[in-house]
Amino acid sequence: MLLAVDRGYYAALLLTPLAGLLLLRTFIIQHDCGHGAFFRKRTGNDWTGRALGVLTFTPYDCWSRSHTLHHANTGNLDARGFGDVDTLTVKEFRALGPIKRLFYRAYRHPVVLLGIGPAYLFLLRHRLPIGLMRAGSKYWVSALATNVATAVVLGCLIFVFGLVTTTLVVIPTLLIAASTGVWLFYIQHQFENAHWDRRPDWSFHEAAFRGSSHLDMAQPLRWFTGNIGIHHVHHLMSRIPFYRLPEVLRAFPELRQVNRFTVPQTLRPLMLALWDEDERRLITFREAAKRSFEADTRP
Repeated sequence: MLLAVDRGYYAALLLTPLAGLLLLRTFIIQHDCGHGAFFRKRTGNDWTGRALGVLTFTPYDCWSRSHTLHHANTGNLDARGFGDVDTLTVKEFRALGPIKRLFYRAYRHPVVLLGIGPAYLFLLRHRLPIGLMRAGSKYWVSALATNVATAVVLGCLIFVFGLVTTTLVVIPTLLIAASTGVWLFYIQHQFENAHWDRRPDWSFHEAAFRGSSHLDMAQPLRWFTGNIGIHHVHHLMSRIPFYRLPEVLRAFPELRQVNRFTVPQTLRPLMLALWDEDERRLITFREAAKRSFEADTRP
């Protein structure tokens, strides 16, 4: 694409979605390296993950730590905040002031979740070890070293192809990969009958299995997304490499229907925003407002 666009063939930009999906698959490989699942030895996983992090604009050690905490605490209402889509309960939302409610509503809007959010996450937030600034120098080294290596790569591309060509190719490709990745991550845990519990009632295996979805996609999307849609299996056994996840469904076909979604069915969950602890399901702002009104007007 860089070669074509540099020669004036702007039709090459039509390949941006394909390039974005290939970058997404690169991120899935980095993801498996973080779980120690892509190679047998930890060293191979870590250094491959760090190298791929330069291409995905994601400091490997920072992301791996945050993602490990996400796996360890999925579905635990008392351990939110690491590697998750921020989710409030109905009671927590009602306790907020007007300004904080407005910010949370904006944060949960699909345009922010799938557009502004991914751009901020991969272009800005990953430049510093946000959330891990006091966790040790390792995470500062990871973030800053990734920044330097990414800057060197971009600098070389700009030197050869120019700033405009590099920007036209690299930034849209990254944003398509980022938005698609966030969409995948969202539907993996944000659906109506998801599973959340307070710490005394929380179980790792139950939360991993019942709180993760199975996004059933046709080829070639399964290839581009590295079978990560088989997320309930992945959360139960994260050391299974992504290329072997379909084998689990073939061996245990009953798992196919657990929290199963197709791509069109992922639209409604984007409207969900609050966890109702009484009904044990995610609901929309409108449903929460309706319940609040009914409670206030009940004689």
